[in-house]
Amino acid sequence: MSVHLRPEHVRAAEKLVAQARANGGLAPLDVVRFWEDDARAHKDPFAADCPQVPLGIHMNRDCVFAELGVPEDWTRLHHDESFFLPLSKRYNDLAERIVGRRLLPERPADPSKQWPPVKALHDIFEARNEWRTDSYWLHASARTPDELRALLDRVDRRLADLRGFLLPAGWDAAKARLVAAGDRVPLYRGQRGPVTFAMSVFGVENLVFLIEDDPDLAARFRDAIRRAILERARVFDEEGGFAPAAAPRGWYWADDNCAMLTPAMYEFFGYPILKAVFDRYSPDPGDARFQHSDSDMAHLLPILGRLDLTGANFGPNLTVSEIRAHLPRAVIDGQLAPFTFCRHEEINIVAEFLRDFEMAREKRGLRFATAGSINAGSRLGGLRLIMSAIQTLGRYA
Repeated sequence: MSVHLRPEHVRAAEKLVAQARANGGLAPLDVVRFWEDDARAHKDPFAADCPQVPLGIHMNRDCVFAELGVPEDWTRLHHDESFFLPLSKRYNDLAERIVGRRLLPERPADPSKQWPPVKALHDIFEARNEWRTDSYWLHASARTPDELRALLDRVDRRLADLRGFLLPAGWDAAKARLVAAGDRVPLYRGQRGPVTFAMSVFGVENLVFLIEDDPDLAARFRDAIRRAILERARVFDEEGGFAPAAAPRGWYWADDNCAMLTPAMYEFFGYPILKAVFDRYSPDPGDARFQHSDSDMAHLLPILGRLDLTGANFGPNLTVSEIRAHLPRAVIDGQLAPFTFCRHEEINIVAEFLRDFEMAREKRGLRFATAGSINAGSRLGGLRLIMSAIQTLGRYA
């Protein structure tokens, strides 16, 4: 059920939805003007001249099956361009008519422009990444404290020569060719958050008990993750030709499982890693410091507030006002419940926007998006409905 909706939100939503239904399901919208104003709004969602709430919803390939009414095949959707690209074109034909833009990629990847695969953080910690049905999942690489100690011993040895571990044979030649063609070495500026990562490597309950029962080993695990992230980022900075002081700024975390820790546990395990990475890569007020955690995050907001996040995407049970109280400078991506959007609950879609706009109106800084992922079932008609609500009911002036 949608939370914190007022009767006036629902009444205004019912009126807009009725207009859409009377027009064959297409909400009233000046498409050209919307995208022009949206571009201005994205420049600075806090600005005094921001014309309207910027749109933060980016439809993805998971939306094609419901929109096109074709049988689901998630493995081919994510791994077979000959399957996905024709669906993408059909989807974009609809998107162009409904929302005025083609939203999904239609061109095949150019093999000559692909960088060689490099090892990721989970490889350093021996966690196997396996595709299962519709997503990748990390397998635990240690299940007991003794196994974790042995794993951390091996991690320490890898970190002694991390470049040699991360980069494949032929890397130097491929880098020279791609850089000569005008490409840049892909840098490392985003990571599955430290708590989610640690729980994948060692197990959810195992990590909780470890922090409580063996804080010394938990601290060693935490410090190994912190060191591995910073060292991996340093390797790719150097490969890109950046001196430490000149390396590009900004960092993105996706840490859904951090909500499973108490504030004291999070301050002990997760916070020191975020602070160290932000201190290295986002030390100044204008640098990007973003956290995605589509969970119930209220108990961790005071701690995250000390990190001065500039962007946040949290679970739908939080309100814009609650987030703003702790993150005064963050652009808030939210707070539309993902299930409201993917179930195409038209009245609630609009009412949740009105709720969030009302809370953000004075201080601004809202980018209307789902409070979490865009899930399968999310429809272009729902996206147009949001665009209409922004244009007709979500303007600042």
